[in-house]
Amino acid sequence: MPTFVYMTRCDGCGNCVDICPSDIMHIDQTVRRAYNIEPNMCWECYSCVKACPHQAIDVRGYADFAPLGHSVRVLRDEEKGVIAWRIKFRNGKKDMNLLAPITTKPWGQGIPKLADEPEPSNEARDSQLLFNEPKYIRLDDGGLHTLKSNGLKMKEGVYY
Repeated sequence: MPTFVYMTRCDGCGNCVDICPSDIMHIDQTVRRAYNIEPNMCWECYSCVKACPHQAIDVRGYADFAPLGHSVRVLRDEEKGVIAWRIKFRNGKKDMNLLAPITTKPWGQGIPKLADEPEPSNEARDSQLLFNEPKYIRLDDGGLHTLKSNGLKMKEGVYY
């Protein structure tokens, strides 16, 4: 389900154009507003939705997290460091707020130093796992770790 732009909220800042991986978000030169030039080619990554500072880009949610006839509003709160997905049911009585931390880094800050990494073994090259995947999900030291197995608790708010 592709994204769509509310023209009355958009100010033409271009954040959605810069972040769109499929290069389908464009700025209309006459009205200086963003629009999706090819909705069928949308990857539904919602990068543009999360990047928009004016909540001008909206999305129809999937049936697995929102029922038929719902509306989804995405709010990015830089001060709190969260992205809130507000789902309003069609009866208007029930709202759900799903919070996720903003984990993006400033442009140029997330560049991995792959030259410092050791060369992968032939076994790692033939594996179906991604580069460093076992290390980051900690499968290489005895199975998948959970919050409970590490003695941690989920706490409210944003933390890094």
